[in-house]
Amino acid sequence: MTLSPELDERLREASARMHRAEHVRRLRRTAAQQIADVREALEGLEFELVEEERDVARLEGGLSAVLARMLGNREERLERERAEVVVARERVDGHRVRLAQLEADVAAADAELAVLDPASREYARLLVEKEQQLIRSGDPRARELADLGAALDRLSAEVRECDEAHQAGQGAHEALAVVLRLLDSARTASTFDMFGGGLIADAFEHDRLTSADKAAWHAQRALDVFSRELADTGIAARPVMPKVDTRWFVDAFFDNIISDVLKHQRIEKTRAEVQKLAQWVRETRAHLRGRRVQLLAEQSRLLTRRAELLRPA
Repeated sequence: MTLSPELDERLREASARMHRAEHVRRLRRTAAQQIADVREALEGLEFELVEEERDVARLEGGLSAVLARMLGNREERLERERAEVVVARERVDGHRVRLAQLEADVAAADAELAVLDPASREYARLLVEKEQQLIRSGDPRARELADLGAALDRLSAEVRECDEAHQAGQGAHEALAVVLRLLDSARTASTFDMFGGGLIADAFEHDRLTSADKAAWHAQRALDVFSRELADTGIAARPVMPKVDTRWFVDAFFDNIISDVLKHQRIEKTRAEVQKLAQWVRETRAHLRGRRVQLLAEQSRLLTRRAELLRPA
């Protein structure tokens, strides 16, 4: 058999670049969908922020302010509405940061694709060249060896994609664990508060919930990365962190408005939703591990067959 080792090496390199380009295209499509989702959510949140700011403006002057003075609760209502504005603005800012991160991911993907796109044309050209060599060689094993090489390249790419998705899942799992730990602390403080914990319990609960809200944004970012890597393995998913109840922050200062029991129930509800996400991440990673085992078994079978074909007579 008179096949060119140099040609095979060039084909492997072009194939690797082509697989990488396909990988990046899938990541980009997923990120583009995430951008659309965030923009839609951001539009609603920006509207809510405007409404909250209008509520503050009405209490600072106008008929609402006059009525509030007559009822004797203007200052309390004004402080409450201002707190609601702070929370609404934090949510808007958080979504804007997430949007900027996703847009940066798309820009990076576009830059990489500009370099990788010629690989498919190069691969096609090299395949024609190798096909001509195989035809000229006349060796009956040549066609099967070429098919085996292509299959092994594909399996290697799929194993790598499983590994990348599994690693991203680890990041998502760790980020969710941070949120759950903070919610567990808040739940403990909330339980104590229901039995007369007082200002100390309120302050600790508020601190844990504020930290949980910030950690949730990091968890969403990790879930975004995980879902994009999953898309590369053929799994479509759009995991979304549960919305943090903005009344938590107000409740920490205005216990007389919403009961401690309702606060506790909200914490439990959000915690349960985060636990479901964490369970989904665990199950998906287990699926990826199983898929990787199957791919490696198929890879081993093909390598054995290749060794048989190349064994001297």
